[in-house]
Amino acid sequence: MSSILTNNSAMVALQTLQSINKNLAMTQNEISTGKSIATAKDNSSFWAISQVMQSDVDGFSAISSSLSLGQSTVAVGRNAAESVTDLLGQIKEKIVAAQEDNVDRDKLQNDLVSLREQIAGIVSAAQFNGQNLLSNTTPQIEGSGTMSILASLDRAADGSVSSSEISIQKQDLGTTAQSVDATGTYTAGTGGALDAINATDASVTVATVEAGTAYSLSTVATDADNSVISAPLVTLLTENNNSNALAAASDLTYVAKDGDTASDVVNALAGKWATFAAAAGIDSGDLSITASGDNLVASSANLATTAADNIAIRIDTVVSEDNTVGGGLEALGTMDISTEAGAEAALAEIEILTQTAIDAAAEFGTGESRLEIQSEFIGKLSDSLKSGIGALVDANMEEASARLQALQVQQQLGIQSLSIANQSPQNILALFR
Repeated sequence: MSSILTNNSAMVALQTLQSINKNLAMTQNEISTGKSIATAKDNSSFWAISQVMQSDVDGFSAISSSLSLGQSTVAVGRNAAESVTDLLGQIKEKIVAAQEDNVDRDKLQNDLVSLREQIAGIVSAAQFNGQNLLSNTTPQIEGSGTMSILASLDRAADGSVSSSEISIQKQDLGTTAQSVDATGTYTAGTGGALDAINATDASVTVATVEAGTAYSLSTVATDADNSVISAPLVTLLTENNNSNALAAASDLTYVAKDGDTASDVVNALAGKWATFAAAAGIDSGDLSITASGDNLVASSANLATTAADNIAIRIDTVVSEDNTVGGGLEALGTMDISTEAGAEAALAEIEILTQTAIDAAAEFGTGESRLEIQSEFIGKLSDSLKSGIGALVDANMEEASARLQALQVQQQLGIQSLSIANQSPQNILALFR
């Protein structure tokens, strides 16, 4: 039945054309934006996921810049430490030459001073954007001994985000002399006794390490039978027995830096003892004090075989805000090879200082390598996230192109169908002619 009031064919053709036009608009939008999901209304769940992932990509871009800045800073510190190591090698040449009697020690001392000033200049200039990893002499500021570099963003399953950092420990190679406030709070440590009868070594450690606190190696002796302990050692033990004289002296005292551990403190004290013993003429057979892990261990091959004889060591502390941290190459500042005794003492000191510089360069090298690995990982992770986002929201351009061609044909046919349907009522007029 035909009707001039209701044209069902036209309505069907119009609905079909509207559907085609809608799909055609969506396809054209995909092609113009390159995305199948450009807004939340396209697919709210996938759009939300992609936005979270995109925010992570943006965050990792900032982290990559942070890692690059950190790498550059550490590289400056490493290169400077390696240069200092080379200069210390040259200083060692002067010290070895000063061991001879037929040399001009004064000229060698002048050369040493020149090299020492060069080291100070390198340490002072080894900064990147104001950050100097070879200077760590501010114990009053927490965290002053490390440089923290943002390394990653970690997203948990519940959506919470936390950050992780890579910390680079500063390695002070300055020649600044430390100082201990004589009016500070002195506390005697708990000693360990060296007993030759039972062949036991004295061992002592540091319970807690606080930056700015002075840790002092003190010795306490009992020599009941006036035995074979060497004269220099007897003098040392007699002068400092049961007193805090050593705690106020720099020879056997170490002011802790921020970030120092018990191992750092006992290693520093062992190094100071080696230098002190060499200068004082104390033979290692009479008293040897070395570091072992977190412990400072004393041993003696010549201690008398009387139970009443013993030597004890302890680590005393002086707490004061006026304590001054010394540079890692502090001994270099007072090194004097213009005399025979000074040249002999310097020979023992230079080995310790060289090892300090080598350790610093090695530490920076490890940190720089870690930052490089992390930077490469962050780059790959960002690429993976971008690929994941693309898989969620990017349009398949080949498919969209084919669909566009099909929809354009359908649109033309829909227009033709609607035109035919709209002509149907005209046929009724022929019945009334």
